[in-house]
Formats: sequence, structure tokens, C-alpha cells
Amino acid sequence: MNGELWENWERREIFDFFSRISDPFYSVGFRLDVTRLHDFCKERGLSFYYALVWLSTKAINDTEAFSFALREGELVRLDGRRPSFTDLKKGAERFHIVTMPAGDSLEDFCRAAKEKSAAQDCFIDLSQEGDDLIFLSCLPWLDLTSLTNERDFDADDAIPRLAWGKYVRRDGRLELGYSVEVNHRFIDGLHIGLFAASLQALIDAL
Repeated sequence: MNGELWENWERREIFDFFSRISDPFYSVGFRLDVTRLHDFCKERGLSFYYALVWLSTKAINDTEAFSFALREGELVRLDGRRPSFTDLKKGAERFHIVTMPAGDSLEDFCRAAKEKSAAQDCFIDLSQEGDDLIFLSCLPWLDLTSLTNERDFDADDAIPRLAWGKYVRRDGRLELGYSVEVNHRFIDGLHIGLFAASLQALIDAL
């Protein structure tokens, strides 16, 4: 382990405890109010999906607990995580995975993501994969209530998995079901709560 970082990591005891568990991964689902995001995207002609990918990435990177990872057995603190998200070309049934930096602008990201996704001619570009990613996906055909992800079992896997379903109208607001899957060695329920609050605040501030 990175000696100084490891010694000063406040969750070291919790990490050690969940390291003894054969499956330390868990998922949490919650409702997200996306009324303002829907209106914002409609006003500017932006993709709701790409916009939520960008906002989710920003909220993850604003939540300190998501910045830690293990790299060849060493504890590291990442400078930031990059989105790696599923997408579908118009009329297609076979999805592909797009990985790219989020950048500092929501609108610039939406435009760049549209261009990169349209130009991509493979399922996934493995040269872009790394431990600094966020895996994101959407099931726009369903009002999502829960979700789990496929994975090769690796207890050192610290990549968060985020997914959401279609938005539905409730009491005059638009909401969607949102799922977060994480490794309990790195992330507690409190941190998911902080992430969810940050994401909602970013949406409401648009």
C-alpha cells in the first residue's frame, strides 16, 4: 500500500473489515427529480442522456470517497473519474460503449459525446479502459426500480456503476429511478447519500 496515504486513510479499518467478505459489492436505488434537467435540455436542444452522464460524473468527482482505488495493490487517489457509457445508434439494437473525458462544460460534452458515439465503429475501444472510469447506462424503456451489473469478480474493483430508467411524471414533476452499485471496501451508504444530494443540487441549479 501507498504508505502515507494508507496510514492516513480514515476508512482503513472499514476497508480491512469488508476485505474479509467474499462479495463486498452492493447497490442502492433512489428517485431523482429531473424536471429542471428535462426543461434545460429541451430549451437548448441537448441530449438528456448525455447531460445526465456529465452531471453524474461531476457529482461523483465532487464526492471525495469515490476518488480512491487500488492500483497493483497500492492505494491511490485519482485526480478524477471519466465516464464510460453505453449508447445506441438510431435504429440499432446492438449497443456500444463510449469512453471520453467529461471536460468542464455540460453543453460541450453533449456535443462531443454525440459526435464520438456516431463515429465509433466498434463495440468498445479497450485502449480507453482504466481504473479511473465510471460505468454508466440507461434503460429508457423501463421505470427502473433496481439493477445489478455483470462483473468479473475482483475485490479490488472500485469502479462505480450508475444506471437509470425512463423518467415518469409524478405530481407534476419528472422523476426517474437511479441505481448506484459500489464496492463497500471503498464506499458507504453515507457517500452514496452525499453523491445523490450533489447530483440533485447540480440538476436544480441548471
